[in-house]
Amino acid sequence: MNKNLFTSSMIPVVLGIPITTLIIMFPTMLFPTPNRLTNNRVIAIQQWLTKLTSKQLMITHGLKGQTWSLMLTSLFLFIASTNLLGMLPHSFTPTTQLSMNLGMAIPLWAGTIFTGFRNKTKMSLAHLLPLGTPAFLIPMLVMIETISLFIQPLALAVRLTANITAGHLLLHLIGSATLALMGINLPTALITFIILTLLVILEFAVALIQAYVFTLLVSLYLQDNT
Repeated sequence: MNKNLFTSSMIPVVLGIPITTLIIMFPTMLFPTPNRLTNNRVIAIQQWLTKLTSKQLMITHGLKGQTWSLMLTSLFLFIASTNLLGMLPHSFTPTTQLSMNLGMAIPLWAGTIFTGFRNKTKMSLAHLLPLGTPAFLIPMLVMIETISLFIQPLALAVRLTANITAGHLLLHLIGSATLALMGINLPTALITFIILTLLVILEFAVALIQAYVFTLLVSLYLQDNT
């Protein structure tokens, strides 16, 4: 086990060169392009899951919002596969890096905002001022709504980073406790091992849920601006 709790979140380096880019590109290998007339079962299941996810994300969007379907589906598949690969022992999870999550959240959020101002300028500006606001509260409310608008991408990135990092740290702590208890008290070590197994299952679910939540929130921001 690693002595440092945050070792798994450190950027891996080979010969002094960060290999984060190669790790980020690796999940694309899990979704090969079908080149046969009849797909095998793995490709068929992947395509079915992709269509199901795309349908759930785009069900409330109009024609303009549905142009984002490929981007949002690719975003979900990328985050989900990255989170799941991060569950492998001695692996690196890019989504534990706040800088990477901000790099995904800010451009997508900015794209939804620009789309709203281009297609519905008056309605987008109206979101900054609730209807029926007293005149003396207008400057304060506009400032508050503007700040809350700019906090959205930060909240997206921090939510994903915090949930993935917390899960990995908890697994690290429970795993360390299990190893330490094996030579002290075997029944207690067995109990902690069962807890660890349940946490691993839960963390797999969290990996998928957080990918869906991140994509769903981007989809909701897009829905408000289209």
